[in-house]
Amino acid sequence: MQTSTFPHYDSPVSLSRIWWLWIPFAFIAGQIIFEVLASETWKEIILQEGGIHESFQAMIALIGCVIGVRLLICVRSPWLKLWYFIAALGCFYIAGEEISWGQWIFHWTTPTEWARLNDQDETNLHNMSTWLDQKPQALLQIGVLVGGIIIPLIKHFAPHKLPQRFAPIYGDMILLPTALIALALKIIDTLADMKLGISIFHFFWRISEVLELFIYYFVTLYLGGQWAKTRGSTSPCNG
Repeated sequence: MQTSTFPHYDSPVSLSRIWWLWIPFAFIAGQIIFEVLASETWKEIILQEGGIHESFQAMIALIGCVIGVRLLICVRSPWLKLWYFIAALGCFYIAGEEISWGQWIFHWTTPTEWARLNDQDETNLHNMSTWLDQKPQALLQIGVLVGGIIIPLIKHFAPHKLPQRFAPIYGDMILLPTALIALALKIIDTLADMKLGISIFHFFWRISEVLELFIYYFVTLYLGGQWAKTRGSTSPCNG
């Protein structure tokens, strides 16, 4: 058996299987049942812009933001503080954008000048530029692939091949189920866009919303795992 080259960061994350295994599979199983049984009307209610699904996404991202802020406050390392600041800020941005910064809750009218710049007449930023929408989404998708599949597998089977200086931010195998589901959804979404005429690729009424839900849950789960590891270390978070 190979000896780990990492300190306490390489120890198993003490998160219940409920969070990293049962909830992701419950999410996707529930979504599949919903897609099969729900009427078009209910699908629109749940999955439309500003619908229940987007509110749920915002809630998950907000939880990630809270965890990120707690990590930012309690870690000592300046570069870790920067890492968690970026994570917390990203989660806050996602949460705000998913509810159009409160427009879907309080139902205010989009200012005329803003509406001219926004593709969907909403008070958000991601409908105004690909740099605030598609490109951040692509970056998150790459993060899921690398941080949720590639790195955890290398860390588990060949940890010596990973630079030790980045050990504190490496994800663990608990990220794998959520990452694999997100990857499968991305592949289905890509194949659907290719218009291959295969009906199974168009099973989901609005697959982009389902994919976003898993990406945001992945980020929050990652931060939760980091919190669990930090709590198990000799840091101010432990206590």
